[in-house]
Amino acid sequence: MPRSNRPRRPVPGRAGSGKSAKPGAKGGPVPELDLERARSGFARRESAPDGEWSVRPITAGRAEKTYICPGCSTAVLPGVAHLVVWSEDHLFGAAAGLAERRHWHTNCWTSRSYRYR
Repeated sequence: MPRSNRPRRPVPGRAGSGKSAKPGAKGGPVPELDLERARSGFARRESAPDGEWSVRPITAGRAEKTYICPGCSTAVLPGVAHLVVWSEDHLFGAAAGLAERRHWHTNCWTSRSYRYR
């Protein structure tokens, strides 16, 4: 016997009965997409004379705190796009390198390699 293409009848007293498109995997609400987080970028790896580094860009909208840039010793203010940098080949492992991450101005990070020539 062929299957019916007619929609099912709703059962009285039961919410969400019948076949309908459910927003979440288990029927729950779908979390809202954070576009700013999606645009913020992914960590990339850079090789330099002083080792392997992971570099993650932070957009101006996601920069919420004040940090001191190790390149110029001035403040990285909230609302200023910058980079978060940590060592991949730390002496005590990747977790220790991540724990010692620093916030750099983009220009300070790109010009720092000239100090090692």
